[in-house]
Amino acid sequence: MTNTLVKFSNPLITRDGDQRAFVEFNGFKTLWFNTGTLCNIACSNCYIESSPKNDRLVYLSFADVVEFLDELEELSVKTCEIGFTGGEPFLNPDFLKMLAECQRRDLSIMVLTNAMKPLQNKIDGLLQLKKAFGAKKIVFRVSIDHYNKDLHEVERGAGTWDPMIKGLRWLRDNKYTINVAGRSLSQESDNECREGYKTLFDELGLQLDAYNPNELVIFPEMDITVDVPEITTNCWEILSVRPETQMCASSRMVVKRKGQERPIVVSCTLLPYEREFELGKTLSEASKKIYLNHQHCSKFCVLGGASCS
Repeated sequence: MTNTLVKFSNPLITRDGDQRAFVEFNGFKTLWFNTGTLCNIACSNCYIESSPKNDRLVYLSFADVVEFLDELEELSVKTCEIGFTGGEPFLNPDFLKMLAECQRRDLSIMVLTNAMKPLQNKIDGLLQLKKAFGAKKIVFRVSIDHYNKDLHEVERGAGTWDPMIKGLRWLRDNKYTINVAGRSLSQESDNECREGYKTLFDELGLQLDAYNPNELVIFPEMDITVDVPEITTNCWEILSVRPETQMCASSRMVVKRKGQERPIVVSCTLLPYEREFELGKTLSEASKKIYLNHQHCSKFCVLGGASCS
């Protein structure tokens, strides 16, 4: 009998009939809020296609965020990091209020940003928050897709380097904690890539360790058209990878899709549109196992060893 399955078509079994790998949820270490997919730039290979025109994920409101922060407290989750991503979070008109609420609750915060004009337009507000709450528990992860200006702009577009550097220097001068997110855009080893970033960090006077994966995370380049293997339950031992180290074991993301009345919770930062990875309207509903039935699960997480958290 001919096998009619195609890859990633069945949540429970692979095309070859093997049991698909899954990840149990072990509790919240990071709760992500996608503030909306609108962005001031359109990168050529954005994981979720953010752009000045893409509003498939509309802006979360301040009230939306408070609802989920309250639920975290009800669940007695006291050490969860709050992550903000987009699009560009600083475009959301409620974003500074969201930051203030998280700081008021003494939560650790990570903000993913391109550090360009949307951030720079909110400098006064950021300084007010810093005066009120300090800056010790907030990290700005700035996207620098390559340490070489030309390669960075291949991904992000012409004219994106200098505004990013300006924002990065402002964060540095105002003593904020900075991390950097890069990409493996060229045919170089991890060591060569990190050495290149080290040179850039030194030139900019950034106190960052390019060899620390928490301070410089280098994400794999993603192409949904490239064939990738499916992950089976046997792969954990074969690859010497533990399911509990995967992003979906300890994080979830809140999104609001265009046309929906209220936000929903999805499995991770990479899959905001796929209905299969929509887990419910509350954090409690979202605390369930995830079957790795997507190319990103394979290439980015299991084989790529990457995590947004």
